[in-house]
Amino acid sequence: MARLAPEKFLYVAASALLLCACEKAAEPSVNEPTSSTPSSWWKPSPKSSAPAEIWKEFSGEKAFAHTAKLVEFGPRPSGSAELEKTRAYIIAALKQSGWNVQLQTFNDETPRGTVAFVNLVARFGDRTDTQRAIVCSHYDTKIFDTIHFVGASDGGSSTGALTELARVLALDPDLAKKTELVFFDGEEAVTQFTETDGLYGSRFYARQLRETKRNTQFKFGILWDMIGDKNLTVTLSPDSPPELARGILDSASALNLRESFSYYDRDIYDDHVPLNVAHIPTIDLIDFDYPPWHTADDTLDKLSPESLQKVGAVTLFYLRKHL
Repeated sequence: MARLAPEKFLYVAASALLLCACEKAAEPSVNEPTSSTPSSWWKPSPKSSAPAEIWKEFSGEKAFAHTAKLVEFGPRPSGSAELEKTRAYIIAALKQSGWNVQLQTFNDETPRGTVAFVNLVARFGDRTDTQRAIVCSHYDTKIFDTIHFVGASDGGSSTGALTELARVLALDPDLAKKTELVFFDGEEAVTQFTETDGLYGSRFYARQLRETKRNTQFKFGILWDMIGDKNLTVTLSPDSPPELARGILDSASALNLRESFSYYDRDIYDDHVPLNVAHIPTIDLIDFDYPPWHTADDTLDKLSPESLQKVGAVTLFYLRKHL
């Protein structure tokens, strides 16, 4: 795909990747699906305390309903009242699924001055040493002065899906206790991506992991970003950790979803970068073949529950096999 290097995706030499120093809302209402599941490969497995095929429990419809609710809040840039509403909604949904939520708050300097950021870190149970994998998304949207940007796919889709993932993982407490869910604030650059503008939340989180040495307990991380496109093509970064990439592609093949996963034509600069710098092999599952990216047309009608379901199922298949 011929494309000028966009601001969000830059060629980054490994040597240049540096870490920078940089309440309760109403319970969310997520309706049961009102139509048949859009893909014939997905059939719910019988309910049990720990489903043998947990990937079949992920509901694209429920993930889409969460996404729709986030879009209703409107533009959600860091520090905004709309992002605060978004945060309250996510926290309520996570707690409803039995997760404990830590608010990781910090201030950082941006081209528009000091901004207060809040990461959400969710764990199943009270311990902080049982987690072996990170699954994460950013929940902010890019700030624009000239357009009404609601970020249905860019910020909305992955956050809605991660909220649904929390519900599904809770069906298998042992697997849930091995997984840390993180909702990053401040992924979007205020002006243009540099080592100090953008990835505010993931840089802070990764630095905290290194300072506390918690980074050594994680085997891998999976980042979701822009996964809602009706015409889903997950574009893996060429510099994805090889073993992790093979595992994700094998999982997609096992579920007959391999055609929805490919490689991008350049390295990707996203929230997985600080985690890799922190020595946690992390892959970015992102569909950058998405023409409405960073336009007012990134709206809910461009998304489909089936796309969210595909990414959710592949991720759960991988988690179950490797944890």
